[in-house]
Amino acid sequence: MKTKTPESKAIIRFPDCDPFNHLNNSKYIDYFINERENHLINIYDFDVYEYAKEKGLSWFVTQNQIAYFVPALLMEKVNIQTTILEWNVSDILVEMQMWNENKTILKSILWTRFTHYDLINQKSTKHNEFLNEKFRVYVNPIHEMQNFEKRIMKIKKNKGEQRP
Repeated sequence: MKTKTPESKAIIRFPDCDPFNHLNNSKYIDYFINERENHLINIYDFDVYEYAKEKGLSWFVTQNQIAYFVPALLMEKVNIQTTILEWNVSDILVEMQMWNENKTILKSILWTRFTHYDLINQKSTKHNEFLNEKFRVYVNPIHEMQNFEKRIMKIKKNKGEQRP
């Protein structure tokens, strides 16, 4: 089975930084989403754009929750991990973590809830059997599922350990 927690590296680029050479807060989401798309294509062989063209189905973001711990810096190589915390009838909750290159310092964590959407009929829809079969096996719930605030408090308490 493929990994439930794919990871990849990205380099923090100049146009994405503030005058202090820190990654701009809004750009963290761009880096996370770009790497999640890469994970879907490269690890799970699933292109959301081809799927949308062929099936008329996609997802839209219904919620983002993000916490910043340590700034990502200009030209720094970061490691981004993603995992599905929850897969239900029509939603997916994905956790994305940004670490330093060696995965010793957690820089940021993002929870994004995606809702499955019928592009033709312009309404949310249930995941079909193909999606359920392809992705349900990759759900990686946190032991004792918690809300975002409790997750962040636990991470801080554990000083950034990967899966508290």
